[in-house]
Amino acid sequence: MDTLIQIAQIIFILSVLVILHEFGHYIPAKLFKVRVEKFYLFMDAGLSLFKKKIGETEWGIGWLPIGGYVKLSGMMDESMDKEQMAQPAQPWEFRSKPAWQRLIIMLGGIAVNILLAITIYTVMYTTVGQKYAATELYQKQGLMFGESGLNAGFKNGDKILTVDGQVQPKFNRLVIDLLLGDKVEIERNGQKETLTITDEQKSKILASEGKDFISPRLSNIKVDSVLPEGNGKKAGLLKGDKISKINGTKITFYDELIEMLKSNKSKQIDLTVLRNNNEVILHTLVSKEGKIGFAPAFESKENFLIINKLGIFQAIPAAISESYTQFLYNIKQFKLILRPKTQAYKQVKSPIGITQKLPTEWNWEFIWGFTAMFSIGLAFMNLLPIPGLDGGHAIFTIAEMITGKKLSDKAAERVQTVGMIILLSLMALTFGKDIWEIIAKNFL
Repeated sequence: MDTLIQIAQIIFILSVLVILHEFGHYIPAKLFKVRVEKFYLFMDAGLSLFKKKIGETEWGIGWLPIGGYVKLSGMMDESMDKEQMAQPAQPWEFRSKPAWQRLIIMLGGIAVNILLAITIYTVMYTTVGQKYAATELYQKQGLMFGESGLNAGFKNGDKILTVDGQVQPKFNRLVIDLLLGDKVEIERNGQKETLTITDEQKSKILASEGKDFISPRLSNIKVDSVLPEGNGKKAGLLKGDKISKINGTKITFYDELIEMLKSNKSKQIDLTVLRNNNEVILHTLVSKEGKIGFAPAFESKENFLIINKLGIFQAIPAAISESYTQFLYNIKQFKLILRPKTQAYKQVKSPIGITQKLPTEWNWEFIWGFTAMFSIGLAFMNLLPIPGLDGGHAIFTIAEMITGKKLSDKAAERVQTVGMIILLSLMALTFGKDIWEIIAKNFL
């Protein structure tokens, strides 16, 4: 059932994005009297789940949920319709229209994606509010780092002041900044220090904990659950116990507990817990992995959350600002992917991989927030000057407007072929990687 909800969410999100993106092409095409032969949600690739012709346009739903398209008469696109392009140009065809009209049609989908994100953020800011996890609250007691973060030079208890000289008040964005930046100014034991994060260190972070390599430092270590077959259970550890000492040594933070357990692997320890305001000493064996079999109760994320409910005249500029910032982060992430030593390209996900990361409960607030973020990502991706994408078509149209020379139909065919090979290869790689990860996780 959980998987079905995840699948339903990604199909809904993709459907909204694809339909509106394609309407961004369809509407200016109709305004400029270009014949639209097909309008498809998802790719049909030889098989349509549904199709109906209304007027001159065939409306349909394809079986492969990786995008969609509008087929314009007289345009070399995904359909690779060479037969039509070999005929004399007709007044209703895309190729017969002035370059400025063709450019508007090409960029219409990108414009709609950006407007969609701004609209969603505006509505959200005026209803549920502008929400973010505050960096100041998250690192009030310092931060706790995973193994890859410790190997990169961080120490538990550090506070992050700036990344590449910039203060980041939003903690979820701070984590991304760390992976995209280079110089990190920290506060350690009251002193300021600067760390440099190398591409190799970023690679290890991305390959292991990812964005979870950093978290608020947990004190008041309360047991949330005890493993049924763990050593802690055998020793009498209970849910609700507060761990205060190991072998008589006081424990304040969770990371201190982890280190002490690691230093006592395969040994018997005295574990002091507070239970009903009384100290209870338990004698338990630490496993060879340095664990006793319990999960701590982490502080609720709601305690770090800032909520600003905005009026409409505040929400609109805030939504524009957020959409612009999201676009900049897409540029930064793309640059990170292009740096081979970070191996960030391995983290690129297909819709299959994205589905695995979605929540298992239907949550409209999350869905619309994710749709807005994804919409900016789709706008950025389509703006890339890759043949086959909107940006690829646009760049040749702009060149035509500057030089006055139009790309020949034969050259357009070759360029489109190269673009489709690139895009299909990338899709095959990302889909194949995500499918293999699911197989490896569940069956190997």
